[in-house]
Amino acid sequence: MVVVALMAAVLGGYYFAFLVAAAATGMFYEWMRIVRGWGLHWSVGGFFYCLLPALALLWIRDRSGDQGLSLLLWVFIVTWSTDIGAYFAGRRFGKRKLAPTISPGKTVEGLWGGMAAAALFGAAWVFSTDLNWALIPLVPLFAVAAQAGDLFESKMKRSAGIKDSGSWLPGHGGLLDRLDGLVPVAVLTFAAQAAGLA
Repeated sequence: MVVVALMAAVLGGYYFAFLVAAAATGMFYEWMRIVRGWGLHWSVGGFFYCLLPALALLWIRDRSGDQGLSLLLWVFIVTWSTDIGAYFAGRRFGKRKLAPTISPGKTVEGLWGGMAAAALFGAAWVFSTDLNWALIPLVPLFAVAAQAGDLFESKMKRSAGIKDSGSWLPGHGGLLDRLDGLVPVAVLTFAAQAAGLA
C-alpha cells in the first residue's frame, strides 16, 4: 500500500484522485459495517469522517508546483513515522498503558516514541524541502492526533465487538485500520495550509 500510495501521489491528477476516492469509499463501507444499528447520526458522521480527509488530501496535492507533493509526502511521513515509532518504542520500553479499556496494547512510552519519530522525520523532510518551517512545531501535535485517530477507531470496533474493520488487507485488517491515523493528520494539515502555516 505504501508503494501504491507514493506512486499515485507522485503521478498526481486522476491517478491520485482515483486512489483517494477508492480509499474513502472503502472506508465508508467499513464504517457502515461497524455502526450498523447505531442510528442515522453515526451514518452521517461517517460520511464526513471519510469525505473530509479525502478532500484535504486532494487539496494538499493540487497545490502549485512541487510544494503540493512535498506537503503531501510530509503528511504521509508524519503519519507513518508516528505508527512505526509508537510500535517499536512500545515494544521496547512500554510499561504504562495509554488507554487499557480501548486498546490494551498501546502505551504511554509508545506515544512518546511516535511523537519523537514523527518530529525527527517530519522536521528532516521540512529541512530538505521548501516547506514552511512553521510546520515543525506542529509535528508532535499531529502525532498525538494520529494516535487519537487510532484510539477512536479502536473504541468503535470494541463497541461493535469486532477485531478488524475489514478484511481487505490479509493480516492487516481493513482500510480504517490502516488509515485511522491519516484522517486527522490530513485534515489538520489542510487547516495549517489554510492558515498560512504550510
